[in-house]
Parts: sequence; structure tokens; C-alpha cells
Amino acid sequence: MLKKYFEPGALFSYRAYRNLLISSTITTIAMSAFPIALVVTVLDAGGSASTLGLILAARVLSGVLLAPVGGVWVDRLPRKTMLIVADGFRAIMGSVVIFINPENISMWILGGIVVLMGVSDAFGGPASGAIIPSLLPDQLLPSGNVVNGIAKRTSTIVGPGIAGIIVVSLGTHATYIATSVFFFVGALLLIRIDEGPRVAPVGKESHFMNEMREGLRVVWYYRWIAAMIIMASFQLMMVIGVEDVLLPVITKRDFGTAVVFATAVVLFSLGGAISAIICIKAKVKNPGLVSVVVWGLFIFAPLVLAFPAPKELIYLAYFAAGFSIGPWEAFWATQVQREVPAKYQGRVFAIDYMGSIGLMPLGMALAGPMVNLFGERELLIGVAVFHLLICAVVLFVPGVKQMKSTKPPYYSQGEQSHS
Repeated sequence: MLKKYFEPGALFSYRAYRNLLISSTITTIAMSAFPIALVVTVLDAGGSASTLGLILAARVLSGVLLAPVGGVWVDRLPRKTMLIVADGFRAIMGSVVIFINPENISMWILGGIVVLMGVSDAFGGPASGAIIPSLLPDQLLPSGNVVNGIAKRTSTIVGPGIAGIIVVSLGTHATYIATSVFFFVGALLLIRIDEGPRVAPVGKESHFMNEMREGLRVVWYYRWIAAMIIMASFQLMMVIGVEDVLLPVITKRDFGTAVVFATAVVLFSLGGAISAIICIKAKVKNPGLVSVVVWGLFIFAPLVLAFPAPKELIYLAYFAAGFSIGPWEAFWATQVQREVPAKYQGRVFAIDYMGSIGLMPLGMALAGPMVNLFGERELLIGVAVFHLLICAVVLFVPGVKQMKSTKPPYYSQGEQSHS
């Protein structure tokens, strides 16, 4: 049955894409396993919950702040090179902890390692989104993006489990060794990738800050892209951030175990994978409209937490809520890759990364105070209503429903003057 996917012209017949997919899967497992070992190391060294929270947030913050810088370099240099450097750098950073006694390690050293991990995310993330059009023909972009997205989402579930097993059986040092090996293997797999000629040779007239500003101009030029990034920024802060904090708290309080929380997360990812596959198979005329409307299904997650519910209902609600992310897996990256000229895609994906998750840590930090201010049930109902309102408003922006602009492709002022 799988043979057809490897036939000439099929998705997996492209060796470069296969290598990228395997590399991405391995490195995502390592990235999601690393924080588990880090948590154990911090707590073993006597770190407090506040210290742990600051260290974990440092990775997100450093990645977000440096994303525009990473985007510029991704558009300047071969994307393959950026991915190899990012994975190799992660391998080195992960291995540093091996040579330090975990009981005496400084929190500042751990914080510095995590910040540098975030820096590598700022370069590797945009490169992974921008390289796919160089490896696949246009008609295979939707399938390629979905398969890559599903593989990454699955890896984020598998990674912590692998880390937990290694920590329990062999200790944290073995976990750091394993993550470093995974990053190193991921980098090696990318060496044989041929992404073709560079998309944007940089001349002497190019200035770094100008390129960063131009990335913002490109995003604003395609108003539907800007609108959807802004939508995601507020929803991930106020909705996802709150839900991420309250799901483990509420389920542990009501059921006395973390099993309900873990199962809900797995079912959410399963729903997203099924939804993405359905969207790829279906012929959708207005991918943006479908994405935003189906994204509204996420309200099942906060609403089921707002009221006393059996665990079976929580499982069902999270499975249904998972369907909300499927269209984004299927359409978002593909439409950006098709709309935005290749030489700007690194910066656009960097701004997407920065805008989408930049405010999420703030929402997570404010979840507790907002519960104290408004009440748990009221807050969860409120964020569900807020989610639907933002979804409705963004549909009024031209181009959002189609995920397509009516304008011609973006050109820089320099290109326009030469034409």
C-alpha cells in the first residue's frame, strides 16, 4: 500500500525531502526531550519552581527576539547550511551539560545553555519552512508540508516519553548524550540534500537592517498573512496560553493523576493529524475560510475545562479540538510558500514564528493572576468567546478567506527601479 508513495513523482520519491523529513523528526524528538532532562537537572540542583519557569521561558524568549535576525540569514545563505549549523550547535550545547556535575551546576550556566538553544531555534525554524519549496514540485507542497507537520507533532509527543524512560533508567547525563546524538545525526542527514541554486545572492548594496525591515514590509504587503499572524498572536496568548496552564492543573486536581492530561494531549494531536489528512484529500476553494472556521473548534478545550466533566468527555472534547489545527497544517505553509517570492520566505517564516508564539509565555504567566481576578470558570468561558470573536473579525480582511492576495508578487524598491 505504501509503495505508491515511493513511485517516481510521488512524495517520497524525492530523496532530499525524505532526508529532511527524517532529520526534522529526529531533531524534534531531541528538542522535546531536552527540556525533560533540564527539569530534572534544575530540581536536582536545588532550583525552585520560579527558577525553572524562568529558565524554560528563556529559550522561547531568545528564539522569538532573534527570529528576525535568523530570517535574514536564512534568506542570505543556503537553507540547508542554516539547518546543519543549527542542529550542530544544538548538539554541542546539549553535550556541555554532560561534563558538569548536575548537583553543583550553576543556574546561570543552565540558563545560558537554554538561551543559546533558543538562538538556534531562531535560525533553524525559518529555514525548515523555507527550504521545502526547493525540494518538492508545487503540486506536492501541501502533502509535503502536512506530512512534515504531522511528523513534528508526533515527535513532540514521543520525545518527552523517550526522555522520561532514559532519565529513569540511565539518568540525565545519558539523556543529554542521546539528545546530542539525535541532533548530530539530524545534521548529517542534511548534508546530502541538494536544494538547488541560492534564491537571493546578496550584493554589496545589501544592508542587514534594511533586510530585516523589508521582511516586515513583505508581511504587511500580503495583508492576509499579517492579519493571520496577528490573530494567532492574540489567540495563543489569551486562549492557548491559559488553556496550556489550566489543563494539567484542573485534571490533576479533579482526577488525582497526570494520565488524563497526557491522554488529552495525545488525542488532541491525533485529531489534528486526521483533520490535516482530510483537508489534503478535499478540494478546498477557500482554504483561509476553512482554516479560520475550523480553528473555532478549539473552544471545546477551554469549555470542557470550565465545567465538571468525566474524563471521557474531556478526551472527546480534546479530540474534537484537535481538528481545529488540521487546516493550518494543510494550508498555511503551502500558501505562504506559493504567495511569497522564495528569497523572502525565510524572513516571513521568522516573523510568523515570532508573532505566533511571542506573546504566549505572557499568557501563560498571566493565567494564574487572571484566575484569581475573574475566577476559573469565568476565565475559561471568556477566552472561548474571545477566540470566536477574533476568528470572526479576521475574516473581514481582504485575502484571508482565499489565503491569496490580489496584488502582484512583492518586489523590493531596488528591483522595481531596475525593471
